[in-house]
This record gives sequence, C-alpha cells and structure tokens, in this order.
Amino acid sequence: MKLYQGIDIVEVGKFRKVLLRNNNFMTDIFTDKERDYCLSKKDPDIHFAGRFAVKEAGLKALGIGMSGSGIDHAFQEIETVPGASGKPALSFRGWVKKISDKRGINQFTVSISHSADYAVASVILAGKEDV
Repeated sequence: MKLYQGIDIVEVGKFRKVLLRNNNFMTDIFTDKERDYCLSKKDPDIHFAGRFAVKEAGLKALGIGMSGSGIDHAFQEIETVPGASGKPALSFRGWVKKISDKRGINQFTVSISHSADYAVASVILAGKEDV
C-alpha cells in the first residue's frame, strides 16, 4: 500500500472576504451538497473554509498542482460530504477521479478542524503500490 498525504490551512477572515468579493466563487468551487451543508450551519464561512481546505489538501495528496490540464473544474470534482457517522467523506468525479484511479486510491481519511480564525484539513489517501 502506498500513502499520499496533503494538508492545508485557511485563514477564515481572508476567506470570508473572498466569499464577499466574488459572487461566483461559491458556485465555482463548492458543489450543491457542500453549499447546502455549510449554509445550514450557524457560521457558514468557517465550514466553507474547512471544505476548501479539504479540497486543497486532497489535490495535494493526489499530487496535482494548481495549474495544468483539468484543474479548472478540479474543485467541483472533489466533494466533501458527511459520512454515515458524521465524519467527513470524500467523493471524486471527472478528471480528479481519473487521477485517483490511476494511483489506485481505494481508501481515504479526512480530518477537518476549525477555530474562529483558521480552518485546517488533512487528507490521507491509500493506493496500490507501483500503479
């Protein structure tokens, strides 16, 4: 088994400003399910920041840089949803799923934490050796 790890931290105050400045950011980056989940919370911006950190950490774990073919839709192709126990779960689609399949990813662990000021996420992906 080969492990791939990514981590990201987001400053909530700066992220909140991005959400306020860019009307399309929320729909460009987050799926309908992610938006519904975050908007159902008392402080949605903290949860959006956490979901964004997961997307960044997931892309890092997959070894995908922030440029190149397919990156335009990558944020929409990594979805963070509550799992059966409430623990965050990942769903990959499209180009991101192709990269995941190429690496033989068959397990993942996601952790999100946030305070009033920061949101942090860690993503660990497990794949087949030498795929």
